[in-house]
Amino acid sequence: MRAIAFDAPRPIDAPDALVDIALPDPAPSGRDILVEVRAVSVNPVDTKVRKSATPPAGEPRVLGYDAAGVVRAVGPEATLFKAGDEVFYAGALERPGTNAELHLVDERIVGRKPASLSFGEAAALPLTTITAWEALFDRLDVAKPVPGAARAVLIIGGAGGVGSIAIQLARRLTDLTVIATASRPETQGWVRELGAHHVIDHRQPLADQVAALGLGQPAFVFSTTNTADHLAEIVQLIAPQGRFALIDDPAALDVNPFKRKSVSVHWEFMFTRSMFGTADIAAQGALLNEASRLVDAGEIRTTASEAFGPITAENLTRAHALIESGAAKGKIVLEGWG
Repeated sequence: MRAIAFDAPRPIDAPDALVDIALPDPAPSGRDILVEVRAVSVNPVDTKVRKSATPPAGEPRVLGYDAAGVVRAVGPEATLFKAGDEVFYAGALERPGTNAELHLVDERIVGRKPASLSFGEAAALPLTTITAWEALFDRLDVAKPVPGAARAVLIIGGAGGVGSIAIQLARRLTDLTVIATASRPETQGWVRELGAHHVIDHRQPLADQVAALGLGQPAFVFSTTNTADHLAEIVQLIAPQGRFALIDDPAALDVNPFKRKSVSVHWEFMFTRSMFGTADIAAQGALLNEASRLVDAGEIRTTASEAFGPITAENLTRAHALIESGAAKGKIVLEGWG
């Protein structure tokens, strides 16, 4: 089968940062299903792993987490899918990635692809939807009010992949006022289109902008990027007893200033369930099935914003470069194998 891989950490402008390779076809066992990958999308985690991980000598590593495709075969213990089913999922961090024609994945973290979307449109959703859903409903527990706080959530990095779906989930599934940050006219327009009630500029101090909205101090803050740059502002603007979640990787995170407000801090990492085989691992498959239903019902939409053509090393390199530039909005998708 065809695949795209890397064999050493390199900058994305290196000529061999990502390369086309050929690998043996895998076969499913246990609860794995074998998926013919029709489309993928690219996430910041792809670029982080490519820049920092060193594969074993002589063993190129295939990246990629989001995928949409068709089930070709199922393992002997698999019961949720059959050959021919259309699926979408986000894979597992410690297993070979989805940038390959054929891919093995545990059926419990797989959902049925939305019928109303193309494979490319569907591939944009899994990783970011799981991340945003778990952050909002499992970590921040937004259904539980914070006494005296504004029923509002501030989403920092609203135009990114996670922010783009978090805005929609918060708007469609809760009664929260959604405040999103974006700094450019095109990204500000994007987050408004997705349903943000208010848009503020994360290049300017956040606390004064939130206060100017006249809502009061928000109960919840969800930071998707550059948390270290905004931490002091978050401490100032969040309500006492509020809840704060983040997904990025600050070099250091001093949470002591949150103490006097009794703010709880939650880290969301959507690979935790698959990495540790948690007792509730199947919650991710159920979550994706519910997201699929919401898409087909017209409640939420794909966050695919750019299509970069077929799945090749050249096109994936372009996608990695755009993500690393910080100028991407929504999700970049690649569909087909040329």
